[in-house]
This record gives sequence, structure tokens and C-alpha cells, in this order.
Amino acid sequence: MAGVIRAVFGPVGRKLTYRRWTYLVLGATLIVPFTFAAVAIVPPVLGMLLPADTAEQPLVVAVTMTLAIIVWAAGTSFIPAVRVVEGTAARELLGPGVPAQASSRATNLEARWKTCQWFLVHIVVGAVIGGLTLFLPLGLLQSFLAPFTGEWLLARGTQVSVPSGWQSAWIPAVALVASVLLVHLVNLAGVGMTRLSQVLLGPTPADHLAELKQRAEQLAERNRLARELHDSVGHALSVVTIQASAAGRVLDGDPQFAKRALSAIEESARGALADLDHVLGLLREDEPGTQPQRTLADLDQLLDTMRLSGVALETRITGDLPGLPFAVSTEAYRIVQECLTNALKHAGKVAGAVTVTLEVEASDDALRVEATNPLTGQPPTGRGGRGIAGMRERATVLRGQIEAGPAAGAWRVRARIPL
Repeated sequence: MAGVIRAVFGPVGRKLTYRRWTYLVLGATLIVPFTFAAVAIVPPVLGMLLPADTAEQPLVVAVTMTLAIIVWAAGTSFIPAVRVVEGTAARELLGPGVPAQASSRATNLEARWKTCQWFLVHIVVGAVIGGLTLFLPLGLLQSFLAPFTGEWLLARGTQVSVPSGWQSAWIPAVALVASVLLVHLVNLAGVGMTRLSQVLLGPTPADHLAELKQRAEQLAERNRLARELHDSVGHALSVVTIQASAAGRVLDGDPQFAKRALSAIEESARGALADLDHVLGLLREDEPGTQPQRTLADLDQLLDTMRLSGVALETRITGDLPGLPFAVSTEAYRIVQECLTNALKHAGKVAGAVTVTLEVEASDDALRVEATNPLTGQPPTGRGGRGIAGMRERATVLRGQIEAGPAAGAWRVRARIPL
């Protein structure tokens, strides 16, 4: 019995029902200006276009006015602000089932067309609910007076005579039942509108594609920042770690080398701080004061730092490096930096034991980078680190190729980036 009572009177005491009722009545309010416009414009236009006897026929007038209302309402729905207002009201009044995209502007024709359908459904359903909302309360109030007056006023100037006394006691009961049924109708209409909003106000395939594109761009940006941190800060930390260890071992026996090592640590740490500040600025989506985008124009400084770190360099640099495209120059700089860092980490940690042969050639069609160092330590396998993978990503972004692996007792990295 309790379950039946909850099923019958549950929607009557539910706040969400009356919020949905408010949204549906708003639809009835929206149709009023279109109705007034149709009443004022359609009859005169029909009188000019059709014969008098045809233009005055009620069916012709009603159909034409209905079409005019639908056309004007559909045209209005294509105004961008209409979707925002409609969607915001739906999210606030219909309940949590309305998608979040409902209150955002339509970004494509499909979304605008679905907004048009939603607007038309809203005003039509709202007109029905609004008409019943105006009629039933008045009929309910008059139903309690009908057994005493013997009259039931349905509309202005129109009265229905009913028996007086107990013979009309059924009228208030029917009116009460009709009122409860109206509440259930409003609740069902609200549920239906909520489910329909997921189809008409939810994301379109174009929105899904745009979201996937945005996620892909965000992922690419995160990978780019990860590469920047690995190549810049990771390079500096490698230099600092190795030089600090070497300086500690030879501090008493070779103070000059220890001094050079400390200078390399200072220079690497200063550069790492600048790079880290730049990357953190990008993560905060602000504009840092400096943006250290190093290119091959800074190659000499990098080579000097590596020499201070104990790397013996044999270099052969040819071509117009300053004339390279900016993107090629920045990515190539990071590739060279990673090659030298790997050589420093994997080729040996004793002062003077690391020898790297570096060749950088800029021709008319491509930039070629080759770095070779002896395998005096454990060769890098690519597991546990991201250096080789990062270099391959940098080359791939620019349609280039990169090869890394052992060759004739040495570790060789070859990169080619087309111009």
C-alpha cells in the first residue's frame, strides 16, 4: 500500500517535478510572441493572396498560422544565444541528466539544426503543458462550487449545468484526479525532455572529433615538455652528477681538474634553471620572462660545457647552420645534446676517458648529425631511459630518420632531417 501511495503521490511532493514544470511553462511563454505575430500578420496576407471565401476558412487560417509559428520559431533558434539560454535553463531545471555541452554555443551546422529541433519540441510541449496548467486549476476551483451552484464554468460566457447536491460530488473528485494526472504528465514530459536533451543538446560527432583533436594536441604538448625536461634538465643533472663524483675523487691530487669540474657544474646548473623556468611557465600557461629556445647557434657553448665535463671532442661542422629553419635547428640541438649526454653517462666516468666524434653537416636538402663514442661502459639499451626514444620523436616530427646502436666497437647515432 505504501508503495502505491509513493507511486501516485511521489511526483506531487518532489521538487524536481516543479522545476521541470517551470521549464515547460517557459516553453509556453516562448510561443506567445510568435502566436501574436501570426495573428497580426497571417490573416491580412491570406486576404491578399487567396480569394476571400478561402482566406476566411478557419482550417486554412489555423494551418497557415501554425506553419508561420513553426517557421519563425525555427529561424529564431539559429541565433547563437538561444542555445546558450535554452541549454542553461535545461541544465538548471530539468535535472542532472542534461549534458554539459547543452549550455555551450553550437560550433557546427549539425549542432544548430539539433538546437532548432529542441527549441521546437520545447515550445510545442510547453504549449500543451501551459494550456493544461491554466485550465485545470480553474476547473479544480470551480469543481468545489459546482455541487452548490449547479453550474460549472468552463470558459468565459460558457457554462455547463450540473445537478446540485450530492449528485455532483464526483466533480471535485474527478478534478483532483485530473490534477494529480497533470503532475504525472509534467513529470513524464520532464523525463522525456531530459533524455531527448542527450540526443539534441549533447556533443555531435564533430564535437567528439574536436575533443579528440584537442586531447591529441594536449598529449603532444605534454610529450614535448617531457622531452624538453629530459634533454635540458636531464643533461644538466648528468653533468652535475658525474663532475661532482669526479671532483670528489681527485680533489686532493688534481685541484685544477676539480676546479674545472665545479665550473662545469655551475654552468650546467644555471642553464638547467633557465630551462626549468621556461617549462614551468608553459605548464602554468603564462608567459615567462625568458624562453631559452636553444639552437645550433648555441652549439659552441654546449661543446665548451662538455669539454669542461671531461669529454674529449673531435668535431667536424660544415654548412650554413645559422641559416637552418628554426624548428630544425632547435630539434637538432637537442639531439646533439642527448648524444653527448649519453656518451658522458655510458662511455666512462674517469677524467679524460670519454672521446666523442661529432659531425654536423648542413646541405641544401638535409641536415645530418652523427655522433660516435667508444663502448667503454655498458651500452644503452633504451630500457629505463627516454633519451633514444626522445631523439627518435624529435626526428619523426620533422619527417626525419634516426639510427642508434653499436657499430664496430662504438656507439653511433645518425640522424637525418630533411629541409
